[in-house]
Amino acid sequence: MSDKFANRQPLRSRSASFATTRWSVVVAASQDHSAESDQALETLCAAYWVPVYAYVCRVTNGEEARDLTQGFFAHLLEKKAIGKASPDRGRFRAFLLTALKNFLANEHDKQKAQKRGGGRMLSLDFEFADSQSKFEPSSELTPEKLFERRWVMTLINLVLETLKDELAISGKETQFEALKQSLTGEMTNAEYELAADALQITPAAARQAVYRLRNRYRDLFRQEVARTIDDVTPIDEEIHRLLDAFND
Repeated sequence: MSDKFANRQPLRSRSASFATTRWSVVVAASQDHSAESDQALETLCAAYWVPVYAYVCRVTNGEEARDLTQGFFAHLLEKKAIGKASPDRGRFRAFLLTALKNFLANEHDKQKAQKRGGGRMLSLDFEFADSQSKFEPSSELTPEKLFERRWVMTLINLVLETLKDELAISGKETQFEALKQSLTGEMTNAEYELAADALQITPAAARQAVYRLRNRYRDLFRQEVARTIDDVTPIDEEIHRLLDAFND
């Protein structure tokens, strides 16, 4: 997978339990609202809230977007809206966008900030989300296309963060920093030589390291996508849909 996000900052807030949660857990327990499914939904929302905020920013203005975003997730987590979203249960992103549109359509009273703030709240770094807008021509995108684009960007950021953490555990964080550009783009011969010098290895060894990193990156990307779909939705089909939406 190739793109231009090598220098983008990964999401800074992520639950340690996210690796064991799946959208299918939420769907399977949507009628019972078990503690496990509640935690799985909250964790997915915490990881994938940026596309929601981007959409709301496009259809509203100023501080209202932040308030409505928090209000939407409070509604989602407290009202068990998942039980009403059977047409979109296959993909978490489809469910989330449908639920968001329904929430905004029903949100007539713009003076509910205090009430919305009283429910279950996510810790959202709005400044970070706002900083992402400078990397793309968002003014040329519809709210739906902006949502899809931010979804893919969020996926990439989560995968890069996971890979960085894995390498840090094995004492190879310096390798990640030197070679991460190769994961979302291409490196020139000169850049390989600079990376090799920084790592005190040969350019050939740097290329071998990139080969291994890219393979692990692809594996992690597939795993991340799998967490946002149910057990019967083909992963390759979802990846294809995501990349098509991103490149439109």
